[in-house]
Amino acid sequence: MNSTDRLAVIGYAELPTGWFPDKTCVDMAIEVTKQVILDAGVNKNDIDALLILPPLSMELEEHELTCGILVEEFGLNGVKFLSQVKGGGCSTVMAKITARGLITSGVADMVLVVQAQAYSSITPEEGRRFFSTNSGNYEEWEYPYGMTYNNMVALVAQRYTYETGLTDEERASLTVSLRRWAQLNPHARFRKNLTIQDVLKSKMISTPLHMYECNILSDGAGAFIITSAEKAKSIAKNPPVYILGEGHGGVTHFSMIQKRDKDFTRMGYDKAAKIAFEKSGLTLADVDVAELYGSYPMLDLILFEDIGFCERGKGGAMYLAGDTSPGGKIPVNTNGEIQQGHSGLGVGMATFIEAVRQLRGEAGDRQ
Repeated sequence: MNSTDRLAVIGYAELPTGWFPDKTCVDMAIEVTKQVILDAGVNKNDIDALLILPPLSMELEEHELTCGILVEEFGLNGVKFLSQVKGGGCSTVMAKITARGLITSGVADMVLVVQAQAYSSITPEEGRRFFSTNSGNYEEWEYPYGMTYNNMVALVAQRYTYETGLTDEERASLTVSLRRWAQLNPHARFRKNLTIQDVLKSKMISTPLHMYECNILSDGAGAFIITSAEKAKSIAKNPPVYILGEGHGGVTHFSMIQKRDKDFTRMGYDKAAKIAFEKSGLTLADVDVAELYGSYPMLDLILFEDIGFCERGKGGAMYLAGDTSPGGKIPVNTNGEIQQGHSGLGVGMATFIEAVRQLRGEAGDRQ
């Protein structure tokens, strides 16, 4: 990556993940915006672009945030570009790409990215309707026959297990590793001790996935401020965190059934990682900690292997041996990822923020 294209994160903020029915989505967006501006130590009027990662299944709040309520609440007089960025779990990555385009093209110098989600504010019926019709499949051809997020990942797990021989204990250890990190994270919602047997004895949701291997919706919010690496040198209050390289594996499919190569256990992670390492000039040997977002522990495993931390089919044994847990050889998802709580587009945001937190040396017991 050319030095002129490099970006730096100069501020971040995150609210604890949980279940807060007394707070609206806009409430949380306002609070996290206040915190990130203070953390960055910048003049609020120097922020000239605002990108919103909108809440899911919350049409009014999505409209309010996308149409500038934060600009009005904070008097962000310098903002000249405001947009929503929404691409599922990769929304945070897409926001960084958008920020890069704004900064390198001269449209903006400093970009604020804000995400907030308040699932506790929606009714169970609203949640069911949203996730039943927005789960990456055709409403007329797949959903009526039981295709949901949990069922899609269960199919991936079944195929992967057939190919590699992954054991139930190895698969359960993926969740246990995340929970061990979440126990050290004061922002995590789920912090009680969890064992492999607890996972395997929990309710079966979609064979082979048990309850603890699936997501539990939560409230949360996060934000960061990003600028050019050059500008960061002169304005950053705290040590800037530089983005050295990023890669993109491509849009592989909408419906798994329609995936061109029919292999829905491979999703382009290897291609993305190869590009990112080439741009950065680094190798896996330089990596001290890995913050991976797969949205389900099962997908984290595939991502872990595809990046190259081990051969395909060997990662389950590494998780079971504790290699990815606190004190392990390669710490993975040190905030607990979905064990922090699944806050919509916020899981990817929380994963990115944890990487920034680690590089600033502010992760406490997880450092």
